[in-house]
Amino acid sequence: DDDSTPEIPLPNVKATVLKKVIEFCTHYSTEPMDEIEKPLKSSTMKQVVQEWYAEYVNVDQALLFELILAANYMDIKPLLDLTCATVASMIKGKTPEEIRKTFNITNDFSPEEEAQVREENKWCEEA
Repeated sequence: DDDSTPEIPLPNVKATVLKKVIEFCTHYSTEPMDEIEKPLKSSTMKQVVQEWYAEYVNVDQALLFELILAANYMDIKPLLDLTCATVASMIKGKTPEEIRKTFNITNDFSPEEEAQVREENKWCEEA
């Protein structure tokens, strides 16, 4: 061990996730990712970014969310953009019920509360 080598503690990032982050950064250094258009033009990531990047984020939800946290924690903007766009693509075009099912979210609104929220936010459905 060379004592002059700085140690970078990453207590919030698991080794498996760090390996994926390094894989992203290594690839990004040779083939930078195209900028992601907002709003997303498609819910299919292969139509949003190059194929390698679309395949990279074709992972289970748990790992995807760990990658979002790691990218945010380590301030890796292209990886954060890619992973967040992937989550957005999973939401795009879905009803609230479909989104709840996709992300295993329990609806804790009573029917009356849900009706009130829908009425208050009618404007966003019209856009």
